[in-house]
Amino acid sequence: SFQQRLSYTTLSDLALALLDGTVFEIVQGLLEIQHLTEKSLYNQRLRLQNEHRVLRQALRQKHLEAQQSCRPHNLPVLQAAQQRELEAMEHRIREEQQAMDRKIILELDRKVADQQSTLEKAGVAGFYVTTNPQELTLQMNLLELIRKLQQRGCQSGKTAL
Repeated sequence: SFQQRLSYTTLSDLALALLDGTVFEIVQGLLEIQHLTEKSLYNQRLRLQNEHRVLRQALRQKHLEAQQSCRPHNLPVLQAAQQRELEAMEHRIREEQQAMDRKIILELDRKVADQQSTLEKAGVAGFYVTTNPQELTLQMNLLELIRKLQQRGCQSGKTAL
């Protein structure tokens, strides 16, 4: 469990780091930066999805107009060509979405590393740059503990433990 992975020394070091309230301010700043980053990345993905929707609509309209002006005996050939064009566009759209998703994941991974580095430099026990899933879980639990202590401090009018 989370509590079993934290040594007394780590908890003591964390308590000392939290005493003056600076860590709470750092964590709050990191949280705000993370929210802004997530919102920006979400909006970028939405814009890409919108562009794709517009492309699909334009292609459907183009195909419909071509079919309406096509002579009946040429219709099967036209429809086959349109199907290939549609499949090529859908393939390109999938690739663009996957590239965007990879970009988002890389950006979020960079933010995590930045947060870890910032908290390590601030002397917060348990924080250092890592991609180890167990250590990341431990760090997320430490952050949750810090946030809860911060909220409890705000509710009782205190800024530290």
